[in-house]
Amino acid sequence: MIGTILINFICGLVGFVFTFLFSMRNNLPLTSLFRGLTGFILWFVLAFALRWVLGLIVKQTANPDKPSDASDDNKETLGARLDISTPDEDEELKDLLKPKAGQGNQGNEEFKPLQPPQLVSMKDPEELAKAVRHLKKE
Repeated sequence: MIGTILINFICGLVGFVFTFLFSMRNNLPLTSLFRGLTGFILWFVLAFALRWVLGLIVKQTANPDKPSDASDDNKETLGARLDISTPDEDEELKDLLKPKAGQGNQGNEEFKPLQPPQLVSMKDPEELAKAVRHLKKE
């Protein structure tokens, strides 16, 4: 971590003062004091977290060659080499393009388009008009 606990207390004190002063304008003194103490605790914890993160960043920038969490040689070399070659798949592609023995006979049949069933009913127009009038209640 960077710094000492004094930095946390200073940040907590700043949080207490800001929270207490802004709360004092609209609340009772006891309520303002409670909110100020809450502000002190929050700013203290935030300063602690900030010191910890900055400490990690400084530690990693001091040792850029050696990762902090890798202890084995395998973990250190993990991701160091990039292999961008792809295996040859020419034979598999040629096999997919060749017609198979069972498929040759099916290709000779004539094309027949799909004939979906009709969804329109052929009712008497007068009967349809009666149904619409009934639905409209005329």
